[in-house]
Amino acid sequence: MPLAFLTTLTILAVITAVIIAALTGTVTAFLARADGATAAGALIRAGVAFGATLTLIAVLVTTVAGLLG
Repeated sequence: MPLAFLTTLTILAVITAVIIAALTGTVTAFLARADGATAAGALIRAGVAFGATLTLIAVLVTTVAGLLG
């Protein structure tokens, strides 16, 4: 594969992963707050959800990249 294509694909994968993780964190904070959690508790839950989602997507992207390369 050409280097430019691989670079573009990598950048798009990272951007997509961060957006999905941020949306997951936002929804988690909203749901935690609606459940009666304090603001600090909701932010902690959002951070954990963000980190976990980003980790899972990174593992998935790394696996797919290994299979393609």
